[in-house]
Amino acid sequence: MFTGIVETLGRVNAIEMREDSAHIAIWGPEVLADAVPGVSISVDGVCLTVVDFDSQSFTADVMLETLHRSTLGLLNVGDAVNLERAMSANGRLGGHIVQGHVDAGGTVLEVAEDAHWTVIRISVPREIAPFIVEKGSITVNGVSLTVVSVTEPQTTAHEFSVSLIPTTLRETNLGNLNVGDSVNIEVDALAKYVQRLLAFKEMETT
Repeated sequence: MFTGIVETLGRVNAIEMREDSAHIAIWGPEVLADAVPGVSISVDGVCLTVVDFDSQSFTADVMLETLHRSTLGLLNVGDAVNLERAMSANGRLGGHIVQGHVDAGGTVLEVAEDAHWTVIRISVPREIAPFIVEKGSITVNGVSLTVVSVTEPQTTAHEFSVSLIPTTLRETNLGNLNVGDSVNIEVDALAKYVQRLLAFKEMETT
């Protein structure tokens, strides 16, 4: 489990494509100080298991489904990635509860820069739109953010926007986003559980 507070920017050192997976090497010494084999690290919002590591980098195996459902399948050597270690039991929940399970991919529609912040507008698939609410929490590429606005239900497009302060732009790869880029989206886990419970309750009453 993670909090969506990115610890550092890592860098893709190598990618070995296999028939049904990929073996990825990532440079990121800041997240390896207390690493052990099998520890979880969030890479752009995707929970990966460390296979091997040294003081500077680690490797992880990524299943074919994960490659298809996230931006990890689009990575190239040299790309910057957001890294976060799993939250310790006595740590502070600085963002919100993040599982590292990507729900869908989003597409950047607009990047509007201001003197003090940058607003990014993102389109998402219909199936996750009900879980995104104004002033609610959402994870974009592993970064915990607050939703500024959402499209009205009667519109055909499903979009939301977030405002990013200079620190977030500087210390995560969200500062490199351009119109048309793909991003990993994880909605609030609590919203998904509520929706599931309500669905069962509705079935029992029909």
